[in-house]
Amino acid sequence: MSDTSEPAENAVPSKYTVESSNEVHLHIEDHGGEGRPVVLIHGWPLTSESWDAQVDVLIAAGFHVVTYDRRGFGGSATPESGYDYDAFADDLHSVLEDLDLQDATLVGFSMGGGEVARYASRHGMQRLHSVVFASAVPPALMQSEQNPDGPLDEETFQQMRDGLEQDRESFYDQFVTNFLSAQGELMVSEGEHAEVLALARQADQRAALGAMDAWARTDFRSDLESVTVPALILHGDSDAVVPFEGSGRRTHEALRDAELVLIEGAPHGVNVSHPDEFNRGLIEFLVR
Repeated sequence: MSDTSEPAENAVPSKYTVESSNEVHLHIEDHGGEGRPVVLIHGWPLTSESWDAQVDVLIAAGFHVVTYDRRGFGGSATPESGYDYDAFADDLHSVLEDLDLQDATLVGFSMGGGEVARYASRHGMQRLHSVVFASAVPPALMQSEQNPDGPLDEETFQQMRDGLEQDRESFYDQFVTNFLSAQGELMVSEGEHAEVLALARQADQRAALGAMDAWARTDFRSDLESVTVPALILHGDSDAVVPFEGSGRRTHEALRDAELVLIEGAPHGVNVSHPDEFNRGLIEFLVR
């Protein structure tokens, strides 16, 4: 395996703005690298900047790294509608097509894991080498009679949604704290907490609410049946936002060719709080 401790030299990203199949302008950054492409799909309510601890390390390990901002977030356009997983998956497809990425690995963090699953069922595996579900929402978060093991109940979700609607500043402060905490203890510095919070506060309110409905209520169990390439489930064992037992473990069990890396003491934002362990687990999977 390549040395991952040093960032790639002169790795200057090339910035693209493309129009997706839904006529939505997406902000894409092609960070360079000469190996197989790795597309990093950010979580809610953040932007592609949340992958800063991964980009240079992946390039140094010999991969071609691409990031983009989800519609309504970061530098991408904010349409009035289309905050559902069919649209999100079509946007992802437009990224792969525009850059003509082949033999790619999709790395979906949190709600981004839903894009990976829906992409599989909607667009197939032809362009893909493998997939990664990192702290990801599949197979289905919302608890119901049809999904009794879902880790999110209706009352908790409604409290979260009401909080975002009524006082977004306070909501994001608490959400980001939970995002980066394990067993009630903040696992990053105050400076890192502030950086993640600043990314969250960039989110358009309409997009944030629409995407929240999508990641909470979408059932990906049938989508996972379309994942036929090797998969990695990468999760923190102390994730209080998307608990491993109700999400990562179930996804691992559902996939026919899946590996599991469970990071001890790590919160939901494991790629920020435990970047060395996260990057090591990701790269060891990618090089196989």
